[in-house]
Amino acid sequence: MKVGFVGLGLIGGSMAKAYREYSNDEALGLELYGYDRDSSILSFAMLDGTLNGELDDENIKKCDLIFIALYPMASIEYLKNKSHLFGKNTVVIDLCGTKSDICSVGFSLADEYGYTFVGGHPMAGTHNSGYKYSRANMFKGAPMVIVPPRFDDINLLGKIKELLSPARFGRFSFTTAEEHDRMIAFTSQLAHVVSNAYVKSPTAKNHKGFSAGSYKDMTRVAWLNENMWAELFLENREPLLFELDGIISSLEAYRDALKTEDKKKMVSLLRDGRVAKEEIDGR
Repeated sequence: MKVGFVGLGLIGGSMAKAYREYSNDEALGLELYGYDRDSSILSFAMLDGTLNGELDDENIKKCDLIFIALYPMASIEYLKNKSHLFGKNTVVIDLCGTKSDICSVGFSLADEYGYTFVGGHPMAGTHNSGYKYSRANMFKGAPMVIVPPRFDDINLLGKIKELLSPARFGRFSFTTAEEHDRMIAFTSQLAHVVSNAYVKSPTAKNHKGFSAGSYKDMTRVAWLNENMWAELFLENREPLLFELDGIISSLEAYRDALKTEDKKKMVSLLRDGRVAKEEIDGR
């Protein structure tokens, strides 16, 4: 089995390490190849034993499985430039944080050239980025969202789960690209925007000695890769705007209750939030 990894950052590097550590190398005859625009990262991934070599235009033709772990626009460009090289039996899985644009291009090119494209989003990571922070157990127990080209092909869905077994995901969700992006705007992107905005308060500079779990929870994802997240936000503009408009409206209601010293309204707003949390996630 030959597997290619395009992009060796936190996610791509962790996926490569997972396949090296948790695959049965001897039984599969496993060969791992990678590409990264930073040649020093590629060299290190070969030196530490994760990769067998560089992914190039020759060995890419023989890959059974290829992961694309680049920014969304770079992933699209890679597909456009390399799709003609993929074998007919190759499964290509992207690992981008948004799905609509990449899946639209990927499904179209897969139909044209005869390979299989699958959208993927591993729901795992850290605030750090880069290969040096990647680890083989990054995805252990984590959810994996899959956007398949077809929902009626049970054999394909089973094959995808089997191919991904070295990552040791905890569960799989199968959905459309549009539904993925709508949900991720709420569960991930909104949280990053709010956290990033929250920590900009001038009061934050003097928080030490006055902060505990609440501050840590609210600011954890403020530490982000601004170039990557800006691209993700702009690509998912409409769903994220919907979520931002909603939270801005809610915050205005809290502010108005404070301004007018309306305790009854404030109690009602807080109760509504508590009840909503209990209904969604339990106590």
